[in-house]
Amino acid sequence: MYKQAIVAATVFGMLAVILGAFGAHALKEKLDPELLNTFETGVKYQIYHAIVLIGVGLLFAHNPSAWFARATWMFVIGIILFSGSIYALVAMKHAGSVGLKGFGILTPVGGLFMILGWIFTLMGALTTVQKS
Repeated sequence: MYKQAIVAATVFGMLAVILGAFGAHALKEKLDPELLNTFETGVKYQIYHAIVLIGVGLLFAHNPSAWFARATWMFVIGIILFSGSIYALVAMKHAGSVGLKGFGILTPVGGLFMILGWIFTLMGALTTVQKS
């Protein structure tokens, strides 16, 4: 087991459940449907990738490839940038903040890190580490 992947998965999973419940109950009356849908997109991608992190941690136990360790960090960075920037953008738009400037670029950059996580997971699956 790759402890960092499992720890990250549990933290991100727990936060996704909390944020999902917060969105469904507290934000439902406060946000317009488009912003609520955007917020929910951040939560969905966060929970999906938290589940994937559990899988990566378990794959590492079977095949301790450095690719799985790299994939873990790509997913962690991706979740923070992708979902985190979505939450921040929703909050800024709701507050009426203008001039977001280049802040919105963090979302696709986070998506790129998530894609790299999937590529690195594939590389780990294709690589066999010799056990002594």
